[in-house]
Amino acid sequence: MTETIVRPSAGSAPQASTAAAAYDPRLTNADLAPLREQTWGSYNIFAFWMSDVHSVGGYVTAGSLFALGLASWQVLAALLIGIGIVYLFCNLVAKPSQVTGVPYPVMCRSAFGVLGANIPAIIRGLIAVAWYGIQTFLASAALDVVLVKLFPGLAPYAVADDYGFLGLSLLGWGSYLALWVVQACVFWRGMESIRRFIDFCGPAVYVVMFLLCGYLIAKAGWGAIDVNLGAVQYTGWDSLPVMLGAIALVVSYFSGPMLNFGDFSRYGKTFTAVRRGNLLGLPVNFLVFSLLVVITASLTFPVYGELITDPVATVARIDSTFAIVLGALTFTIATVGINIVANFISPAFDFSNVSPQRISWRAGGMIAAVGSVLITPWNLYNNPEVIHYTLEVLGAFIGPLFGVLIADYYLVRKQRVVVADLFTMSESGSYWYRKGYNPAAVLATVLGAVAAVLPVLAKDVTGMYTMAQYSWFVGCGLGFVSYYVLATRTRLMAREVPA
Repeated sequence: MTETIVRPSAGSAPQASTAAAAYDPRLTNADLAPLREQTWGSYNIFAFWMSDVHSVGGYVTAGSLFALGLASWQVLAALLIGIGIVYLFCNLVAKPSQVTGVPYPVMCRSAFGVLGANIPAIIRGLIAVAWYGIQTFLASAALDVVLVKLFPGLAPYAVADDYGFLGLSLLGWGSYLALWVVQACVFWRGMESIRRFIDFCGPAVYVVMFLLCGYLIAKAGWGAIDVNLGAVQYTGWDSLPVMLGAIALVVSYFSGPMLNFGDFSRYGKTFTAVRRGNLLGLPVNFLVFSLLVVITASLTFPVYGELITDPVATVARIDSTFAIVLGALTFTIATVGINIVANFISPAFDFSNVSPQRISWRAGGMIAAVGSVLITPWNLYNNPEVIHYTLEVLGAFIGPLFGVLIADYYLVRKQRVVVADLFTMSESGSYWYRKGYNPAAVLATVLGAVAAVLPVLAKDVTGMYTMAQYSWFVGCGLGFVSYYVLATRTRLMAREVPA
């Protein structure tokens, strides 16, 4: 077998390691194989992050940071530090996939083994399915508000107790299934259509945000702007734990797309282009968006007499049908954008990785889409306790998975990858380990996940509530350190990749 060692360097592209026909069919299909052509520039990566940030959930999350009782400069400092950490980690996880041209689950074969990579793939896929359903429900709920506002006769059908099925109203079902179909259609057309879609979504929300902000300033005046959405309650050293919590919240919010960012960085023309897109899309974009959010939210109090942190609810108060439709549809489309980016593409690759010949990329995405309906996400959303004990428990695995992947690529493998061996079942392959599984990676993931999930499950125990906020950092750090030790200092040492 002819092998090519892919060494990362700024601007390098994936090299042909073997003919695609030589790859083991149990490990490859057209969607998982290394890309022959990488076409995304900095703007495409920038637009990806805009789509990830510019949603109803992003709006509410950013606004909540300014209501923590901190001074505005402390919130901005926490935002910059948190998003700076995300920017750094995204660059780290982007490089291996950009250099090799393979998606996240295939890259995981280097650390977990050619079969063991299904472990992180399934974990990430299940988390994405749950969030896909919830995000679709949130977007459909925003659409319900608009429909009732425009057509008051639909109001009775928005009440689940009168006209409902499985806990969702008849109108809710209509909105949910409509958005479900729209998302499936965009996804089915492939990555090029998705790229064009997200290129539009992020900037469109900025246009509406600036218009909404300008409208409220015209109503209330410049003097009504206040970048603190609540009274300052913490000063001096008392503010430090709250700031650290805000930093952790920012990192946690991006932890999902950050983990599988390789699914998108693989399309980057060069690593330099990806890094530049990350800079524009994360620190620069997130800070500007957050300032727009807090200014807009603060102006709702003098204009409407109450603080409104939901952008759709804010738009619905405007005395213009056109403005309501434009604003609400834009935020709905933006939420669809983040859903496709963060929660559709990931399980598409992840589930395809489990059985490449039976499950194509499109089939993997549709499995996620169908699963998102079967879990009835509106019932999950209406029960915060269920969300806590399902999504947060699963989310605690994201940190260790990230830590193991980064430790393997940068410290254990020294940024060397044998692309051909990512697609071979040969026992002589670099990533065969023990029957296709790397015990060091599995054990490190378990150690990190257990340590991260215990504080989440035991918040009533003294000190655990605070520790639960940092579950991603705990899991990532322990997964990183334990994997490095196991893979370099024990009998589970990784097979050396030839230089």
